[in-house]
Amino acid sequence: MLESLPMRMLVIFPGALGDLICLGPAIRALARRHRDATIELMARAELARFAVGRLCVGAGHSIDRREVSALFRNDAEAEPLARQFFGQFSRIYSFLAAADDNFRRSLATAAGGEVSFHRFRPPGQGHISRLYLDSVAAFGDALDSRVDLAQADFDSADQVLRAAGAVRGQFCLVFPGSGSVAKNWPPDRFVKLAREVSSFVKAIAILGPAESAVERFFHEPGVAALKDLDLQIVAALAQRARAFIGNDSGVSHLAAATGARGVAIFGPTDPVRWQPLGDIAVLRSEPLEALEVSDVLHTFCARLVA
Repeated sequence: MLESLPMRMLVIFPGALGDLICLGPAIRALARRHRDATIELMARAELARFAVGRLCVGAGHSIDRREVSALFRNDAEAEPLARQFFGQFSRIYSFLAAADDNFRRSLATAAGGEVSFHRFRPPGQGHISRLYLDSVAAFGDALDSRVDLAQADFDSADQVLRAAGAVRGQFCLVFPGSGSVAKNWPPDRFVKLAREVSSFVKAIAILGPAESAVERFFHEPGVAALKDLDLQIVAALAQRARAFIGNDSGVSHLAAATGARGVAIFGPTDPVRWQPLGDIAVLRSEPLEALEVSDVLHTFCARLVA
């Protein structure tokens, strides 16, 4: 007798790294609800890859697939592909284009099972993770945003640490960037902060593509600058660190989700809605330029001995 195929459930999500970490509690709630199903995530390719095995996700798919674009327009050639792909899932939760009637109809037609639509960054009072939980009717569920890292993630991070001359638990991470320049504390302040921190514990700056212009400022004694690291390595480094300091950014959310303690600097964004979940101290200043290095250093040092 042939065994029945396992149920497959798809979550479609268009957000960036911080958005995905904030969705994490809702994904875990859905995994508990659909215990007999494999949870699959359709998101930005790098996020879909990262989520597998770390956010209760069993498989990942790029949101840039042709089957997705076919749902937004009358692409007769691609429609069979859309039906073939989305028809594999017994349940779909879409946080993409919830207000687009054409997309809703197209996805419902292509799907093989029940489909529900949920607002991306839903409005309302309270933390965005709570609002995502409410949107999937997981009222009262815990705000469990943890990331489950694999031993291979830690092994890769330890290799990076050895190359940087750092030791587990005896370094701090600095995240000087974010997805929006308007949310960034001035980079020269981060450089000064890293210089101060390096006088008593090794400082490592994690740089993304947007921070390439400030990379040279971090090449000072005691301050290492690492760039273009995979997300799982950044997460494992955060878990290995004594603490981190960063902007209102996706990597700050990622670091907090590993259980790392840290300081998050907020400017125009409301931390009540967007602050990283966990052992995080939030400093908010408008304008951001008014926040002095001494103020951040005082709070950061308190995190180191907490």
